[in-house]
Amino acid sequence: MSNILIIKHGSLGDIAQASGAIQDISENHKSDRIYLLTTKPYLDLFKKNPFIHEVILDKRLPKYNLIYLYFLMRDLKKHNFSKVFDLQNSSRTNFYKNILFPKADKIVWSGSITTMPQDKNKYEFDKISVLERFDHQLNESGLNTLNTLKPDFNWASTDISEIRNFYKFDKYILLFPFCSPHLTIKKWPYYNKLIELILNRYGQEYKILTAPGPSEINEAKDINALALLDNGRALDISQLTSLIKDSSFVVANDTGPAHIAAHVRANGLTLFGKHTTAYKVSIERENFKAIEVSDLNNLSAEKVFERLSNSLS
Repeated sequence: MSNILIIKHGSLGDIAQASGAIQDISENHKSDRIYLLTTKPYLDLFKKNPFIHEVILDKRLPKYNLIYLYFLMRDLKKHNFSKVFDLQNSSRTNFYKNILFPKADKIVWSGSITTMPQDKNKYEFDKISVLERFDHQLNESGLNTLNTLKPDFNWASTDISEIRNFYKFDKYILLFPFCSPHLTIKKWPYYNKLIELILNRYGQEYKILTAPGPSEINEAKDINALALLDNGRALDISQLTSLIKDSSFVVANDTGPAHIAAHVRANGLTLFGKHTTAYKVSIERENFKAIEVSDLNNLSAEKVFERLSNSLS
């Protein structure tokens, strides 16, 4: 039995996307022990993943913190990993490679740096969709991939019956009108108008809910929807996943919850401006689609509602 290391630091949407690749790595190494290196926000989540045996914390302290770096590298080296799958593919993880396996090829260190097609540079390779890049990486490293292109994030869900009983909701439409403060280009401004259209058509047939993150609780007060919390705190990732999975429909900006919705087979819609494309981030699935426009300010609530109502009819 060998020890295999997977590296996936974040973010939330990337974690959901990587679920199929992690499953394929595990299923190609059934007799081996699978470790995963991640950051604090995802440590407890990955402990629930059935394809991972042990999770290792990377605090991601600055690289010039030589004491921290020494102890992290020492901890990793003691496991004698026979192979590393770098699903983060960042400058930081390339730095780790140069310490741990400086001369490794794609058979020992599987990452974009070792598996990139010879006829493409990084700029060209990054134009390929996220999941296609993962699939290429794992295939080049000798793996059969059955799940990489169709990740399943349902493993992350948990029982939320207490929350459902407390708020008393059954059928519901779930909205995610939030985004990171530095990525306001992703933010569609007409959620309250959409809520008005939903209420006019469906009345009380569906509860209209949102689930703000820790930094979004105050912002949620400006949205005319029921903001779900757990004893005053934001739902954790597993609770959020269950809420998304059981919804009737999801409308979201291009953020982590949208990627969860795509990869738990939820019915829904995500809204894209010019910041990127639905293809590049591999978000469209059988039941989860995208509207892409050059300027989200010009995307009307009526158009979004038309797509929503057609799906619910």
